[in-house]
This record gives sequence, C-alpha cells and structure tokens, in this order.
Amino acid sequence: MTKTVLQIDTSARHDGSESRALTQRIVDRLAPETIIQRDLSTGMPAIDGPWLAANWTPEDQRSDEHRRTLALSDALIEEINAADTLVIGAPIYNFGIPATLKSWVDHVARAGITFKYSEAGPQGLMTGKRAIVAITSGGTQIGSDIDFASGYLRHVLGFIGITDVQFVAADQLAIDADASHAKADAALEALAA
Repeated sequence: MTKTVLQIDTSARHDGSESRALTQRIVDRLAPETIIQRDLSTGMPAIDGPWLAANWTPEDQRSDEHRRTLALSDALIEEINAADTLVIGAPIYNFGIPATLKSWVDHVARAGITFKYSEAGPQGLMTGKRAIVAITSGGTQIGSDIDFASGYLRHVLGFIGITDVQFVAADQLAIDADASHAKADAALEALAA
C-alpha cells in the first residue's frame, strides 16, 4: 500500500497539460495517505560553482553560506526520503526531459547522501522506493532511438537506488491522440496500488 507519494510535475503548461493530468490520475489511483507536491514549472536553479564548493565541503566544515546554498537540495532529498513512491510527470521536450527536471536530478544526485562509490561501482542509497513516470510526447515514441528521456530517467533513478521504475506513457499525442490515451489508460489500469 502506498502511504506517501511525492508528486513531481514539470510541464511548463498548466491548463491542458497531458503530463499533469496523467500524474494526477496516477496519484488518484494510488490513493496515498499523504501527498507531497513539487512543481518544477516555476524554475529550478542550475547547480553552479558555489553549489559544487558547498557540496564538496565536508558537512562539519560547511559555513552558513554553504548551508544556505544547499538548502534547496537538502529539501528535495528530504522529500524523496519521506516518500515511498515518486510520481514524476515528464513531458518530452526536444527528445529529452525538461531542463527543470534535469536540474532536480542534479540537486538530488549527491555522493555520500543519495549514492556512494564502492569498489563495485556506484551504489544507490535511496532504496525501497518505487517511481512511476507519466511520460508524454507529441511525436516521440517511447523506447525509440530518439527517446532520450525514458532511458535516462530509468538510469538516473536507479543510480540513486530507485530501481522499481514504471512508465505510464501517452506518447505520440500529435500523431494519434486517441490511441495514445488508450495506451496510457491501459498502463494506468495495470498499476498496482
């Protein structure tokens, strides 16, 4: 049973957004006790030199400025920690994910916190969670050679330890919206709450 969902919406559109409608339908199907909402459409700062300096400074040596610089990143990671399921809306923009979602990834992929390096390679630390990605596109077919979104999201979520990743796709909406919606409906019905 899903107790806490972190719902992440990324579409720049609000009215008429296919990915937002799909994330909401997924959350409704899961019927969690608690929903944490994060809307990235208002912007997500890119990591920069001061962020990197703060991140690589040992925690016990960080200044107040370092802590302020990492405050958003810490909050985003805490949202993941609090959830047992992530529901991520990911419209495909120009064959990939929205820039704000990439910035979110950059803020939450932190060595020693969400993953660590070992002799066997990187090891994700955010285990025991699942992610359901509502992925939408106008023309890009999910899983095709020009889909640089779904494979990336599966990989990066696995990198931080979330290996149970499912996709509910409404792809190629501009080509055949009815077939796309029917495919998404079928995937949604197959989801286990």
